[in-house]
Amino acid sequence: MAPTKAAFGLTKTRTIAACAALIVGGGFALSASAQNFPITPAQRSTAEQVASAGVPLSELATDAPDTYTVKSGDTLWAISGKFLKRPWRWPELWGMNMEEVRNPHLIYPGQTLYLEKGNGMARLRMGKPGAGDPIETVRVSPRTRISGLADNAIPVLPAHIIEPFLNEAIIIDANALELAPRIVGLPEDRVLITRGDRAYARGKAGLPLVESDPRAVDSYRIYRNATPLKHPVTGVVLGYEARYLGSAELVRSETVQPVLAANGQAQPTVVPASLDIKRAKEEIRVGDRLMAEPPRAVGTYVPRAPSLPVDGAIVSVYGDAVSLVGQSQVVVVSLGTADGLEPGNVLSILRTGRRVDDRTDMSERASIKLPDERNGYAIVFRTFDRLSYALVIDVESVVTVGDRVINPR
Repeated sequence: MAPTKAAFGLTKTRTIAACAALIVGGGFALSASAQNFPITPAQRSTAEQVASAGVPLSELATDAPDTYTVKSGDTLWAISGKFLKRPWRWPELWGMNMEEVRNPHLIYPGQTLYLEKGNGMARLRMGKPGAGDPIETVRVSPRTRISGLADNAIPVLPAHIIEPFLNEAIIIDANALELAPRIVGLPEDRVLITRGDRAYARGKAGLPLVESDPRAVDSYRIYRNATPLKHPVTGVVLGYEARYLGSAELVRSETVQPVLAANGQAQPTVVPASLDIKRAKEEIRVGDRLMAEPPRAVGTYVPRAPSLPVDGAIVSVYGDAVSLVGQSQVVVVSLGTADGLEPGNVLSILRTGRRVDDRTDMSERASIKLPDERNGYAIVFRTFDRLSYALVIDVESVVTVGDRVINPR
């Protein structure tokens, strides 16, 4: 359908970019369930409520700047930490002017943030406070395609760390891989293939692997070995983590063709689908499974505390068989959408208190457990039903699989 020629007025600020991203997803096909993009009703309500209030001055970092100009390479978490002692209170500090800033998720290099203080409260705004200059209005027309302006917005977390997990890592149920199409053959009797090679695959009985739309390219991710993820205390299996191997594009659909048998009669015979391997993180082999490429997940959200009380544990470290976790490592936590967790939620990591003997009363010699103490934070960036991926940040000492994660205080 041809776009309408009707023009409309928009404030000449980055609001244009934010609104464009809101309308068309910034050029990306976005998973709404994974990201709640661009802003949830609860976040908007919080921003509106504090727009005339802000946060107490006691919540400000001791060296909070009066102004800060956003630079390329900044992250929203780092900027939050410049202004606040507790960075997850960012939505409360961001007194959002709904007419100027439609979306606090989208902050761009070159924009200047101004800290306002008064009556014991602090509030952050974009644009110099008290400026009485009229805002110029421009007229633009809708277009059939808008480029990914949201790509220029600063991320919440370092993009190079979490990008692979946004678009590669996957948690599934027990049968998902068993029901997925599988690679059944390789060219020239090869055992392993990699990028640039061709593979042949079949769907399950009654579900042949065929192209969904002749006008589009069907892309698949390749996985192996769904590993059970168990709660470290209860031992309950919360989900299965599949190992990402690479990606492929469908070249030719699976078909059934008449093939001459030994008796000279034509027999209906399955001809597997053909795929080209476009990326290989590891070598790929017969038996590996294919899952349709989902919409690209974009890590655009505001760091904040969970809206509900949560109490979980670190289940595993992604991609490693180790139990010790350090700064900027990705972990799986035993909380998910079923617990009210959302991307952007900040969790406190508690170091488990040691068990010691109470030597102050020699008659009892009681065994006691020292209190759990905060050891750092983790920001959730991808959620599933009962599990989530989170990035460990601001860690004070080694974090261990089994450590608790709770609401930040």
